[in-house]
Order: sequence, then structure tokens, then C-alpha cells
Amino acid sequence: MIDIGPETLDRTIKQLVDSGEASIEEAYAIFAGYKLIIDVDPSHLERVDVQIALITLVNLASRIFHGGVYVDGLEARPLHLPLPLGATIANAVIACGGKMDGVPEDAPRITVGSTCEYRGRFHIRTLFDGWRAGIVPADYADPLSDVIRPPAMPLAPVLAASLAIAEAFEYVRTGTSTAGHFPSGMSLWSPHELNWLTVPDNAPNLAVLPEKLWLIGLGHVGQAYLWCLGLLPYEPSAALQLVLQDTDTVGPSTPSTSMLSAASMVGHRKTREMSAWAERRGFRTSIIERLFDDGFSITHTDPSVALCGLDNLPGRRALDKVGFGLVIETGLGSRYDDFRSLRLHTLPCRRTGDDIWTDMLPEKTEEVPSEYERLRHSGVLDQCGMTTLAGKAVGAAFVGCTAATLAVSELLRFLHGGQLHETIDLDLRGLDHRRVATNPSFLSTFNPGFVYAKQPDH
Repeated sequence: MIDIGPETLDRTIKQLVDSGEASIEEAYAIFAGYKLIIDVDPSHLERVDVQIALITLVNLASRIFHGGVYVDGLEARPLHLPLPLGATIANAVIACGGKMDGVPEDAPRITVGSTCEYRGRFHIRTLFDGWRAGIVPADYADPLSDVIRPPAMPLAPVLAASLAIAEAFEYVRTGTSTAGHFPSGMSLWSPHELNWLTVPDNAPNLAVLPEKLWLIGLGHVGQAYLWCLGLLPYEPSAALQLVLQDTDTVGPSTPSTSMLSAASMVGHRKTREMSAWAERRGFRTSIIERLFDDGFSITHTDPSVALCGLDNLPGRRALDKVGFGLVIETGLGSRYDDFRSLRLHTLPCRRTGDDIWTDMLPEKTEEVPSEYERLRHSGVLDQCGMTTLAGKAVGAAFVGCTAATLAVSELLRFLHGGQLHETIDLDLRGLDHRRVATNPSFLSTFNPGFVYAKQPDH
């Protein structure tokens, strides 16, 4: 029995309903048939970047491929990631919703590892090197494969996993013959560079990390921020200090888009659950459970950098009014036809928050999808419930995860003397058509605070 309501409908499944393709019952049945195989080259399993890609793939896929996410080729190995997911890779796979038994033969496949024989109608590989990340067909002879390289910057395998799940989802949703047959990726150091696969970005090794951060909003994007931050190589003696701000509770629909949410958290405050996760990771946290607005005033002891995942205009317009030295904000598309899109802003920039997020005139009311009208006429929803449910955003965890890799990389790039970007605008269905604008603001005297990164063992 499906619990149908504004706070219970899976936000990714909602795409089928809003587009008119299926009733709610039909949409859930369609997603129940989605399966995915993730296989990994056992010879690569000791690599931290390979483990990051694998676990991120499982986390994201389990929120979409309801028929099962199967990991093939896994061997008993210790988990080298700092995330609180258990002592072994298998523990982490299970904790993130993966399976290791009963691997099907006819499901889409994603490989983490070297060039391999193409198996099935959809088979891609993840790639990551330095700050570069992407996907290619499984048998694609690329310059990054079959070469022993230092571990990639931790967010590169996260981005590769996000792009891989986006491509696999496109395949199962549309069946398009082009899905998975062309390279797609980018450099987190040089996001404007389209030749990411063949042109080295000359990015530095990760040497320093943020010391303090303020996270505003702990939903879809905010939890992806935490996932990315949790993978950064902090020394135990130099833990990240976080201020976590949100007013919401975890709802039944939250786990469909939010990487750290589970059914066991429903009804609990997001601040409390995310603080508990971050503390298990080894971070230090404080929480604020009131709406973010221009009534705040940042003191010299507070974090001077904010990562924002708000979805309301008043809060966004206040971002450059409370005293932050640097704000990195990401917003996502919310309709069935644009939910794969995202836009990143950094502040200060050439425009103020009021200029960027102007008061919008009320949009013309769109026709309510017929499925919601049917539910109202049948008594499942009243008028208010129908309107509220129709207005809820469509979303997918891989979009928020992609946004988080870009946002956290903006800060890491700034800490390493690289260029800030005023905006990055992209749609995951056409990554090469992204628009990137540099931020001309003069921030050379701004010191956000940093700690030294733990260096890999050699």
C-alpha cells in the first residue's frame, strides 16, 4: 500500500507523475523494476579513490534503482574511508543499500576500474585523476586508464559516481541508444575546460582544508555537502568545525533525495541527525534551529564561510548581509523537465543577493497534473493536499551530489590559490553545454581559516 501525501511521495518517482506518464501506483511499479550492477576490479580495491567511487555509487543508486543495487567482484577488504559506515567495504555497501548476492545478468552496469569488455546494452566506467572526473563506455581506450596514478582528489570520484548514476538513470528512463556511449566529464579545478579527458588541468595536490564552515539547509544539497566534506582527509587533531542550521524534520520522502537520511530518522530534526553523523565522522558541531534571515550577525568567532542549500528567496537574499566573507550557494531545478539542472553562485560578486534573487512576480498557475485531480476526486487527497503535493519539487540525489562537488571544490580551489567562479550553470543531460563565469571580486586579503590535510601514506 503506497502512502500518498505531500510529505510521503518519493521525489524522484514524482517525475513520472508530474509529466503525465504514469499514475502514482504505476510509477512506483516502474521504479521497482530498475536494477543496477556495480562491478569493481579487485586489484583496485585498496585505493581510497576507488572506494569513494564505489560507496558513492551505491549510496546514490539505492535511492533510485528500487529493484536492487548489486555489487559484483567485491572481496573482503578494510574500508579506508573516514565515513562512519563500518570496518569493511562490504559493511559500507550494505549500510548504503547495496547487495552482493543474486547479481542479475541483464541490468545496466557501471564499472570502477580499468578498461574492460563491454557487457550488456548499457555499460560505462567511472574515471578520476587529480581533480578530473567523468564517465566513458566500458571499453573506451582513454588516456587515464591502465596507468598507476596517485589517488585522485576525494571529490573527483564523487563527481564521477554522480555522473554515472545520472547516465544510468537516463538510460532506464528513456532507453535512448546514445546513453553511455560517449565520454562525459569535467575538471573540478578548471570547470570551464571542455577537453577534460585529454588536457591535464595542472591542479595541485590537496594540501589544506577548511577549518570552519556554516551549513545553511540540511536537505537534498546540504546532506550532499556533508558527504563530500566527510570524505576530505582531515587529521584527527584538526577536526572540521561546523555550524548546522535548519528548521525541518526528516520526512518520509527525504531519503529519496538526501544522501544521509534513512527511514529510521523520519520525524527527527535534521540538525540533530546530521550533527550526530558529523560527530561520528570526527567533526565538531553546533546547531541552530531557526530560519536563516538578515537578522543574523556573524561574529569573529563564527565560521566566515557558508555553504548554502536553501530553497527560499528571502533566505538567499540575506546571504551577503550577515557578515560572511564568502558564500557558496547552489540551487537545483524542481520540475519534471528541469530537475537535472543546477546553478552555483559565489558571494560577494558583481551583483548583490537582492539583485540575483529578485522578488519574482507570481507565475501563472500551471494546470494541476491529472493524477492529482484523480486523487482528489477519489477522496485520497483534499483540495489543499492536492495543491501542496503538486507543488512539491521533483529531485534526484545525484543532482544534489553533483552540486555539492562543485560547491566544496570552489572553496578548496580558493584555499589553494585558484579562481573562484561567480556562477556555474549546467544540466546533467548536456554537461558540455555548461556556462561558467569567473568571480572578479578581490578576495586576496580574506583568510577563511584552514588546517593542513592529511597526506596519503607512500
